[in-house]
Amino acid sequence: MLRYLAGRLAYVALMLLGLVVITFVISNVTPADPAALAAGPDATPDMVATLRREYGLDRPLPEQFLRYVTDLAQGRFGRSIQSGNTVGEDLLRYVPATLQLVILAMGFACAVGIPLGILAAVFRHSWVDHGIRILAVSGIALPAFWIALLLQLVLAVWWGWLPTGGILSIAADPPPTITGMVLFDALLAADWGVFADAASHAVMPAFVLSLPCLASVLRVNRAEMIEVLGSDHVTAARAHGVKPGRVIGLLALKNAMLPTLAMIGLRFGWMLGGTVLVETVFDWPGIGLYAVNAAIASDFKPVMGVTLVIGLMFMLTNLLVDLAYGWLDPRTRSA
Repeated sequence: MLRYLAGRLAYVALMLLGLVVITFVISNVTPADPAALAAGPDATPDMVATLRREYGLDRPLPEQFLRYVTDLAQGRFGRSIQSGNTVGEDLLRYVPATLQLVILAMGFACAVGIPLGILAAVFRHSWVDHGIRILAVSGIALPAFWIALLLQLVLAVWWGWLPTGGILSIAADPPPTITGMVLFDALLAADWGVFADAASHAVMPAFVLSLPCLASVLRVNRAEMIEVLGSDHVTAARAHGVKPGRVIGLLALKNAMLPTLAMIGLRFGWMLGGTVLVETVFDWPGIGLYAVNAAIASDFKPVMGVTLVIGLMFMLTNLLVDLAYGWLDPRTRSA
């Protein structure tokens, strides 16, 4: 198991190095000049040159890359030209909001997708199975921005049940910072008014973000359950009079959850990248919206920082899934 862990950690380090190189190269091949954009349309050439020197943009690319890698090793992501803050400070403010959204979406996707996958497998080829499969296909096929706008129109504008966007109402006082995630901080502080307000703001974006994950988890779990339910040991258990609930819950689901667990890990990483669209539509103050605003302003340091954070969280999530997979199925450790 230790050799397996060491190999996975080396793999993560190699991928992280590749991600650092790719983000640096992409940020330097764009034609826009961030110093000129930051200085404004009325800036003189001397002002632009001063900003370029201040942010190190006048240095040769190899020197900029070496400085960039050195700063990353020390936990520094550079400074945002748009906000004037360090990217690290901005990320500490925006990452918890994104994590809150992803955790809620993943929790909903697993809580709904796994039972529906089991139900579809148990009642295979029935109207229940067909209805659940239509739901799974719709979750992947329908554009997220269309569902988001439709929900805003119906639930927020027409019926007035939910707010159109944001993470808290303007009149609400944020709870004491514990985790940085407003909903969970309000829960830990037992501030039920703020908790209800934060929950109402999170319902629509979390639901929209969860749909592709829910559909993927449902389909994988259904396929694996069908395969396991048709295996010899499950048939033998049924022949020996084992109760159906025990067969499904203990024998079938335990084996079917291994591929489902891998899908959950992959989808968690994809959700982090998918928050860009959802956060933009719902004006959710997370790293997705932060990256979009920075990209529009050609402020590349925040974009690079967000890309690295999402990539790192994606890698760590898959590392945890690999370790769980290796622990549950020792055969994978030699792979």
